[in-house]
Amino acid sequence: MKGLFNFTEVFTYFFRKKDPNRKTNFNLRTMHTINKISILMFLAGMIYFIIKHI
Repeated sequence: MKGLFNFTEVFTYFFRKKDPNRKTNFNLRTMHTINKISILMFLAGMIYFIIKHI
C-alpha cells in the first residue's frame, strides 16, 4: 500500500537533465512532449475525479 501513491518517477520525468552524449532528433523530442502532456492530462483528470467525488 505504501508504494501505491508513489509519484516520484512521474515528477522526476519533468525535471531530468539532458544527456549530452545522447543524440536527439525530432521524433524523440515529440514523443517526450506528448508523454509529458498525457501525464499532465491524466493527473488533471484524477484531481478532477477526486474533487468531484468529495
